[in-house]
Amino acid sequence: MTSADGSGGTPLRVSAPDRIVATLRADLLNGNIAPGEHLREEQLTARFDAGRHTVRAAIKQLAATGLVIHERHKGAHVPELTRERIDTVFEFRSVVELGSLRIALRRHADLSPVEYSVRRLESLPEDTPWGTLIEAHGRIHRAIVEASGNQRLVEAHQSCEDELRLLLANLRPDFTVAKLAGLHRDLMDKLLIDDESAVAALRDDLEHAGRGALLMALQRQQH
Repeated sequence: MTSADGSGGTPLRVSAPDRIVATLRADLLNGNIAPGEHLREEQLTARFDAGRHTVRAAIKQLAATGLVIHERHKGAHVPELTRERIDTVFEFRSVVELGSLRIALRRHADLSPVEYSVRRLESLPEDTPWGTLIEAHGRIHRAIVEASGNQRLVEAHQSCEDELRLLLANLRPDFTVAKLAGLHRDLMDKLLIDDESAVAALRDDLEHAGRGALLMALQRQQH
């Protein structure tokens, strides 16, 4: 029998907490659990037919990636959209992604993986589920960071990917496949002009299509 990694031997078994994490992660990133909503242990134990220790282990994993906030004696809840969260995540993204792009440009790195990721986004049908769409979007930005060849930057970027996707769930009403694909085709074209145009284009994408769009979503929610 083949194992999960493709080698022979006993297949790798997914733990009970990991199964719960996978399901709740999908719910969160698809916007099926509202910001501010509590994840109550008794409801989760019933839903997954699991013990409290298993549920708590799953919540701990979700909290480590920023998908939920766990407070002592208060339990876990989905983070609400706030200006502070938006600014913090996008300041981090700007440092990591712009820094990675500058390194990649200085090294004349191959940007074809970025182009491939853009084409994959462009190929998606308009009725693509939000989670699939935002994963394809994330691959573009991940490819930019990977082009730096710096594993520490790649790991730093990965550490905030789920939290970013959770934020972007607030933009479901604003972005179609065509709109998101068009924005990133424009970004890709400018990455190939010259270094100055490339950095300016990525900065503009992060500031306007990302942070700016989220601030507008926040304003809508507050009125």
